[in-house]
Amino acid sequence: MPRAANALNPRKSPAQSRAVATVAAVLEAAARILEERGFAGYTTNAVAERAGVSIGSLYQYFPGKDALIVALIERETATLLADMAEVPGEPSFEARLGRMIRAAVTHQMRRPALAVLLDFEERRLPLGARNERVADQIHRVLIATLADAGLPVEGDRATAAQDLLAITRGMIDVAGECGETDAAALEHRVTRALFGYLGAMPR
Repeated sequence: MPRAANALNPRKSPAQSRAVATVAAVLEAAARILEERGFAGYTTNAVAERAGVSIGSLYQYFPGKDALIVALIERETATLLADMAEVPGEPSFEARLGRMIRAAVTHQMRRPALAVLLDFEERRLPLGARNERVADQIHRVLIATLADAGLPVEGDRATAAQDLLAITRGMIDVAGECGETDAAALEHRVTRALFGYLGAMPR
C-alpha cells in the first residue's frame, strides 16, 4: 500500500524558481500530449522531450506517469477551488449559485479534452481521500450559499447541496464525454436544472 501511495506522489517539491519552471513545463507538456495523443501517446519519455528536459530531470520530481496525472489533477482542481473561494463575495444568492455553476462549467470547458481524460483517471486511481477533500470544500461553499437563499428546499441543506452537486457533475461530465464545447449553452441548462430543483428561477 505505501508503494502505491508513493507512486502517486511527487518525489520532491521544487524549491528554486528554475525548478518551479521545470515542473511547470513538465506538467504542461503532459497536458498537451494527453490532449493531442490521448493515453496511447502518453509516456514519460514523450513528456520529457516535449518539455525540453532530460528524462532524469523528470524523474527527479515524478516517479512515473500516474504521479504526473495526479499533479495535473491537482493543478486543474486548484483553479476550480480558487473560483469557488470567490463565491461568498457575490451580492445575492442567485449570483453566488451562478458563480458556482460558471466555475464548474469553466473547469470542464477550459480544456475539454484534458478534463475528460483527467475525470477518467480520477476514477481509476486510488484517490478517494483526495476526492472527498475536494468535494467537501465545494459542498461547504454550497451549504453556506443555501443558508441565505430563503428558498423552499426539501430536506436539510446538506442533502440539498449534495443533490445539486450530483446534478451539476452529472450534466457536466456527460457533456464532456459527448464532446460538447458550448459553455454558455451548458451553463444555461445547468442553471435551469438547479434552480428548478430549488423551486425557483434566477431573477
